[in-house]
Amino acid sequence: MVHTVSGLRFPCLPSVRKSPSSSYPPGLFHGDRRSSSTSPVSLLLRKQYHLPRKVFAGKSSYDSDSSYLMAAASGRVLVPGSQGDDPSSSADLSKTSPTDSEDPEVISDSTDLTMEVEEEIEQEKQDSLEDDDASEVADKSTPLMDVSSVEKEELRKTTIPPPGPGQRIYEIDPMLLGFREHLDYRFGQYRRIREAIDKYEGGLEAFSRGYEKLGFSRSAEGITYREWAPGAKSAALIGDFNNWNPNADTMSRNEFGVWEIFLPNNADGSPAIPHGSRVKIRMDTPSGIKDSIPAWIKFSVQPPGEIPYNGIYYDPPEEEKYVFRHPRPKKPKSLRIYESHVGMSSPEPKINTYANFRDDVLPRIKRLGYNAVQIMAIQEHSYYASFGYHVTNFFAPSSRFGTPDDLKSMIDRAHELGLVVLMDIVHSHASNNVLDGLNMFDGTDGHYFHSGSRGYHWMWDSRLFNYGSWEVLRYLLSNARWWLEEYRFDGFRFDGVTSMMYTHHGLQVAFTGNYNEYFGYATDVDAMVYLMLVNDMIHGLFPEAITVGEDVSGMPTVCIPVRDGGVGFDYRLHMAVADKWIEILKKRDEDWRMGDIINSLTNRRWLEKCVVYAESHDQALVGDKTIAFWLMDKDMYDFMALDRPSTPVIDRGIALHKMIRLITMGLGGEGYLNFMGNEFGHPEWIDFPRGSQHLPDGRVIPGNNFSYDKCRRRFDLGDADYLRYSGMQEFDQAMQHVEEAYGFMTSEHQYISRKDEGDRIVVFERGNLVFVFNFHWNNSYTDYRVGCLKPGKYKVALDSDALLFGGHGRVSHTAEFFTFEGWYDERPRSFLVYAPCRTAVVYALVEDEIEDEVEVGIKEKVEDEVEIGVKEKVEDKVELGGEAEEDPISELP
Repeated sequence: MVHTVSGLRFPCLPSVRKSPSSSYPPGLFHGDRRSSSTSPVSLLLRKQYHLPRKVFAGKSSYDSDSSYLMAAASGRVLVPGSQGDDPSSSADLSKTSPTDSEDPEVISDSTDLTMEVEEEIEQEKQDSLEDDDASEVADKSTPLMDVSSVEKEELRKTTIPPPGPGQRIYEIDPMLLGFREHLDYRFGQYRRIREAIDKYEGGLEAFSRGYEKLGFSRSAEGITYREWAPGAKSAALIGDFNNWNPNADTMSRNEFGVWEIFLPNNADGSPAIPHGSRVKIRMDTPSGIKDSIPAWIKFSVQPPGEIPYNGIYYDPPEEEKYVFRHPRPKKPKSLRIYESHVGMSSPEPKINTYANFRDDVLPRIKRLGYNAVQIMAIQEHSYYASFGYHVTNFFAPSSRFGTPDDLKSMIDRAHELGLVVLMDIVHSHASNNVLDGLNMFDGTDGHYFHSGSRGYHWMWDSRLFNYGSWEVLRYLLSNARWWLEEYRFDGFRFDGVTSMMYTHHGLQVAFTGNYNEYFGYATDVDAMVYLMLVNDMIHGLFPEAITVGEDVSGMPTVCIPVRDGGVGFDYRLHMAVADKWIEILKKRDEDWRMGDIINSLTNRRWLEKCVVYAESHDQALVGDKTIAFWLMDKDMYDFMALDRPSTPVIDRGIALHKMIRLITMGLGGEGYLNFMGNEFGHPEWIDFPRGSQHLPDGRVIPGNNFSYDKCRRRFDLGDADYLRYSGMQEFDQAMQHVEEAYGFMTSEHQYISRKDEGDRIVVFERGNLVFVFNFHWNNSYTDYRVGCLKPGKYKVALDSDALLFGGHGRVSHTAEFFTFEGWYDERPRSFLVYAPCRTAVVYALVEDEIEDEVEVGIKEKVEDEVEIGVKEKVEDKVELGGEAEEDPISELP
């Protein structure tokens, strides 16, 4: 069933309980809509549009045959302050209106695991389908438990712990003692705000539920709409429901600048504003008459052929709301993030949907071995090419990709697969769009933002929040909670934290690590306090939630708990590493310095966890180049097919692409991130559809004729076994599964025993693994001694040179490596290895072996006796680990 509203389709769960299917012709609403009897599901309004974008022609959440969407068919889904700093003068919102291998030492390879994961996913679907069928036969009236409703009830009973002493930061980092005055003042401000919230708002838990009072709220008697707009002289609620009549529903203002109106239900009990109606608030402001989308709107849509967006009153009947079925996954110890963008996640040149991402991309992420998906561009943004960072409607999921219920279905599916879902949240700035966003909302420059130049980011062309405003705190804290509670996200990557923490926003500033750069007049204490509050709120209500701060400055205490005096993030995004790789890639191989690489990867603060990446979406954007493109450039267009000879550029590029990713993951942090497609060296760049831009000085910046050709992800390239991309994808998948098996990123034991500038060799230990990297472009070393801690037998756990991964197969995977007693490279023991040029090999202590884990780089299907990495059946048994053939690549199909 699909309801049509002005420029939007609302896919709905087929309900066992039928709703009246009344249809109202255009022009029904004349005069006061309270005199008409409107069906709560009637969404046929006066002005009809076609679909706002072709994306809505795709399948919705409820068109899939997947088990997690079949609940409906089974009959189980039935029910599912003021602008100053004085908190006492804030808006008073308290008043409301009426497998095992035959050989235990040989672990199945990554492709076998892929098959197992796919079979597991398919089995889950089949089991759930059988459950649904059984349920339908047993009792169609049994309501399905909505896990989100249970969680919401529990959250209301939660008390966020009071502030701690905030002094442990000085024990962790004694260098902070020299800046104690600043840090104690910061913590004192945080305590003051917490105490004020307790006194005037009933605590941080209640304060962070601003969306229950501001914006639209529904009760049994009707709909209440409130908006904080102290600069407005008058206000009225307008929309399809009252024929956009500004005199029909005028609002009243209280002493705190909050405008309010109550709309009682219609005579037949239906809501005064039908689900799906377009709504706006009309205000008489110091800047003139202005129609704005409500600041707390939950959904907004751009009608086709029009520029402005429209707010949508989104309140579907209970039987049409998506019901969450799956619990949140536990917080993983090792965080492996797959950074994604829903819109560009299709191989086709189009805007993809939440539903397609759910059905096509999420199983891929699971198969690749990642345990978390980080999703960009969720908050509504009127400018698609902003990558989602110029937010216009903070509480609304982007309508480009589908409806709010589509997004919920997508997240629920991720949870079913055991994936943690992180949202790329933007609280560092807002779009300067006056028509659709918060800018000049009530006609004043300093409503949600700082006035004047302090409220404007000259590089981003956006507005900057006033974190010292009580109502801004309410808005942003409630926004963070809304996404966690309503949509069941599992945490956030906070964008632009560096910009927030400093009044100079990190622009034209080179951070050297001197502590004077972090604690002084350039620090925005109000913003620091907000970050402490939001982390406190998130972890107080959602202990398993994950927060990642995007900070390039290296600000101390960012990842120390708030109770200890820190800012409270779980992880810092280790942004300097990607920049270092670009710097290195511009040099000749002979100029690479092992010590420089190691220092960049390990330069992070004690007890502050980091998420590291070799490249993210930033490096994939037009104007920049991905690592694969830096390495192989134009050769990628002509020499990636396996049926034609490779080139030295391609050989070098594929080898270094794998080594860079592995050493980054091995040494760079406690978490790892990869932007979708980069795992297989996605060619070219990302370029959003755009037209030519005419600048005031007469210059013209050419566009791309609004093409989606480079705003997509060619997953088909990584899946094509006749292209070299597949080997790079197989390696990345293997790398993830080795980390899953051994947990080396979070191992307490880490020791770098060798960084040889002459041999170009790096050796280090993480847990019971020994990593050996040979970055030399020509020299291979036999019987090369590497130090280790533990005695015993080691085996190959991962080999970047395996044929499966597009390598030359020079390392034996059946060889056993026994340790020798005696100190070497400051290690008590050592063993001998073969280290081919441009190869990384991971050796695992056999005693640490886990029966079902995957040894990556060994592709051995026992029943077919297939040699590792060779994608063809061989008639005679092939001995694994033999000497490399003259031209192994040419033998691949």
